[in-house]
Amino acid sequence: MVAPFAAAKAYAAVQAQAASLTQSAGALGAGQVGDAHGFGEILKNAMSDAMQASRNAEVQMKAQVQGKADLVNVVTAISSAQTSLQTVLAVRDQVIAAYQQIMQMPI
Repeated sequence: MVAPFAAAKAYAAVQAQAASLTQSAGALGAGQVGDAHGFGEILKNAMSDAMQASRNAEVQMKAQVQGKADLVNVVTAISSAQTSLQTVLAVRDQVIAAYQQIMQMPI
């Protein structure tokens, strides 16, 4: 289960990305947003954040085994990685569902 604080943090991060994309879209003019600021870029950033959280959790676990890290830091890193992965999986499921709905539309 996702902790409320972690969910709020993930939501705030997505809002910040959306706000920056909206500002850059306004600066470029309507319909002139480049490929670097699209849905694919948001997904790419979410995946890289999830991978970084996973690597951080692995580093913390390794440090704990060596006796160099606090258990609270390890649990926090693992929880963050789990939340990131769950967020990415939820987005993936929604994209697949949307694709399936589009494919079922009559022409």
